Amino acid sequence: MSGPSMSRRWRWQGFTLIELLVVIAIIGVLIALLLPAVQAAREAARRAQCTNNLKQIGLALHNYESVNGCFPIAGFPAYDYGENTTRQNGAFSPHARLLGFLEGQPLYNAINWNLPAWNDSTGSVANSTVIRSRITSFLCPSDSPPRWTLAALGTTAPGNNYFASLGSSLEFDSNRAAPPNGVFAYSSSYAVTVIKLANITDGTSNTVAFGEWRIGTGNSSVIQIPTDIVMFGSLGSISRGTAQMLMPAGAVPFLQWVSSCAAAVATQRDSGHTPILGEGWFVAINGYTLGNILLGPNPKSPNCTSARTGQALQNPGMYTLSSRHPGGANILMCDGSVRFVKDSINLQTVWALGSCS
Repeated sequence: MSGPSMSRRWRWQGFTLIELLVVIAIIGVLIALLLPAVQAAREAARRAQCTNNLKQIGLALHNYESVNGCFPIAGFPAYDYGENTTRQNGAFSPHARLLGFLEGQPLYNAINWNLPAWNDSTGSVANSTVIRSRITSFLCPSDSPPRWTLAALGTTAPGNNYFASLGSSLEFDSNRAAPPNGVFAYSSSYAVTVIKLANITDGTSNTVAFGEWRIGTGNSSVIQIPTDIVMFGSLGSISRGTAQMLMPAGAVPFLQWVSSCAAAVATQRDSGHTPILGEGWFVAINGYTLGNILLGPNPKSPNCTSARTGQALQNPGMYTLSSRHPGGANILMCDGSVRFVKDSINLQTVWALGSCS
């Protein structure tokens, strides 16, 4: 008896070219949808860590104040620039003074406070072991740490994403007329001015202690905005030692100066600018550890100094907020809280946040 054959062969048919292309297109769409979400989640985690870094700095700041009755000074005198090479003290940054309150006690203990923060009287680098150390608490994970080498040490620069605020001020020296109106100030002599909580009359929750900035690229062949510092060579029509150095009183000449500095970018190539913003955390220098609250985050203008090419950055200038976080940057308030400031913040609010009073 015959019947249907049980040995019929079943032939599997694969995808046609059109079907394969459709599948690939669907996968591509899914990747396009998921990748931004993954990247956003990663950035959210990095931003949270950045916020935590600033909170730890804020806690250290208040522990320092509890022990010393004031906030740390922002360096005196910076004789690594030749003011007086016989003085046995130096321009130690607020970061260095806070290190012992940031679970960095061994490194803090390694600091020789009787030596300069940078060059000693022989021209050798003092405290070299500490200077070359990279501190995670001073680095935002959304940014890249420096890749360039400190020539004097032959080692990669440690980097620093968080600056001590000089306020809404172009001035950095507390011994000048119209001194900085922020929490920190550098002193060019031993007549040191310290800030206590009682001096913050605007309220600790309304005054910036530390701000965030992007670390420079170290690439001197191209000007990167907003990180690079243009060596503009003057303050334009701003008169040092007057209220024009402080905002909002000096708003008109300040904004004119910012505009002139931005216009000079095309001619300030190579030696006309410095790409090393946030190079280190140990020395109290403008653009390294000291900055100001003068513009909203991530401005379209470069940082700018009144120093000329070849001069040190210990000159009045603008070293302001920036970050790799989309839309703004973090600030640490004097009460220890951390806020995210949007790029679109208005200037009057910026200046009010920077000033102690």
